[in-house]
Amino acid sequence: MPHLRRMAAPGFTATLDTVFPAVTCPVQSTFLTGLPPAGHGIVGNGWYLRDLGEVLLWRQHNKLVHGDKLWDAARRARPGCRVANVCWWYAMGAGTDLTVTPRPVYHADGRKSADCYTDPPELHDQLTDSLGEFPLFTYWGPTASLKSSKWIIAATRRILAMHKPDLTLAYLPHLDYDLQRFGPDGSAAVAAAAALDAELAPLLDDAAAGGHTVVALSEYGITPAHRPVDINRALRQDGLLTVYSQAGMEYLDPWTSRAFAVADHQVAHVYVRDSHDVPRTRDLIRELPGVDSVLDREGQAVLRVDHERSGELTAIADPDAWFTYYYWLDDDRAPDFARTVEIHRKPGYDPAELFFDPGDPLVKVRAAATLARKKLGLRYSARIVPLDPSPVRGSHGRLPDSAQDGPVLLCSDPRPACDRLDATQVKSLLLTLTS
Repeated sequence: MPHLRRMAAPGFTATLDTVFPAVTCPVQSTFLTGLPPAGHGIVGNGWYLRDLGEVLLWRQHNKLVHGDKLWDAARRARPGCRVANVCWWYAMGAGTDLTVTPRPVYHADGRKSADCYTDPPELHDQLTDSLGEFPLFTYWGPTASLKSSKWIIAATRRILAMHKPDLTLAYLPHLDYDLQRFGPDGSAAVAAAAALDAELAPLLDDAAAGGHTVVALSEYGITPAHRPVDINRALRQDGLLTVYSQAGMEYLDPWTSRAFAVADHQVAHVYVRDSHDVPRTRDLIRELPGVDSVLDREGQAVLRVDHERSGELTAIADPDAWFTYYYWLDDDRAPDFARTVEIHRKPGYDPAELFFDPGDPLVKVRAAATLARKKLGLRYSARIVPLDPSPVRGSHGRLPDSAQDGPVLLCSDPRPACDRLDATQVKSLLLTLTS
């Protein structure tokens, strides 16, 4: 990535010690609050809301994040400081001056169209009139590609030029895709890094020309992983997890389950209804192949994830393993959303959404037909995602065993130079550079 390397040449590069779990939402929230998940409450990309009786992932309201936010602290130090957020998570309702975040149009008939949310509202048309609609279907799913990050880069450039914020946050998801699809060590990973770096060049040039300091950082490192762990199926087979049936399909029943897991890459929060079942559940999960450890509340405290939103137990996968959310025992009984890109209805993260079903020889024909129905304004269901998790080759979530497997931070300004930085110190670093 020569352009990023060149940006950091007059400044510094540091090892970045991430937080647990090392997944998008907890780490970004730590960057912006200076708190670990035990403090800001974002214990995963989603969790079980006990008072609602629902598993909800990828929520968007910033009120979910507790603690003093970067933009509020920046304004105390520098009154009038203007902050822009382009696609960092929990953007909606945040106190930033300019906000852009993915937000589909959810039509009344069940269709979903690509779009984004902006604040102020007029920013939406300023961006989409010049850049086209937000490319939601390349932001995630089997067609996820560089196109979404290119749009975000272009939007960031326009916001810098038109609105001149004092602090701008931009989240580029591209390196998640092929590193999870094919692993972090192969040619696809190298190509993805090079492609993203090339697209970053104009933004880095704009920043240099405008006299801006640039900080580039990652939330986690992706490591090779090829062993899926069916944690919920094990809980079901032991009689702890229950399902209910509708239209021949099975759905997780969190209200009556004695224990179930919200799978999130290499981490799973396990919610146990009755404290008497905790030892049995812990012992069962510990014995599963691919499980490294199971944390109780005391263990969660050590890793700074002891929050009321966390499960009674937290499972951590082996370095080469990851957790599926699957709870059905017969694929014929899987819910219809299991074969679709459906990040809100699945009670856990599903990296198989990055693949077209290799077992369906007509899958791309079906995808094209689905796209045609969408363009005609008809209802559609894209049943294109495999139920076989074996193609996944990379994952993250556990704390890295080596700094080589962890995230990094690059900065164009040498003044705050250091060799190593904790994720909880990023907020202070950004405040120093913004003041």
